[in-house]
Amino acid sequence: MQEILLSLHAVRGTYDPERSFTPWLMAIAQHRLADAARRYYRSSARQDEYEEWSLTFAEDAPKLEAEIYSDREGLKQAIERLPCGQRKAIQLLKLREMSLKEASEESGASIGALKVSVHRAMATLRRTLKR
Repeated sequence: MQEILLSLHAVRGTYDPERSFTPWLMAIAQHRLADAARRYYRSSARQDEYEEWSLTFAEDAPKLEAEIYSDREGLKQAIERLPCGQRKAIQLLKLREMSLKEASEESGASIGALKVSVHRAMATLRRTLKR
């Protein structure tokens, strides 16, 4: 109904007072309903595709990092071997779970620098701990 009213407002200049109002209104309503039906069928066609994915792909629960790696002492040693900036970023953001803003204020590093340090540290830790 709202779309019909918005369409009426948008095309109000095309109404001819010499002609009957009802056919003009019904034509606009018919076009809006047809548009809504097309949108509905297009979206339902896409939804059917996605619903079939569960049949194609296994629905295993994702593994948590805690389940993948449980050697705490090895992790601690790997963190200690990181460069100072990366180690500090990991300690503040991952171990102490500070926000980027809080970690930036405490460390004096910019938010962007902290993001880069954490990214590089995580990559280094993954490589180190896979061995």
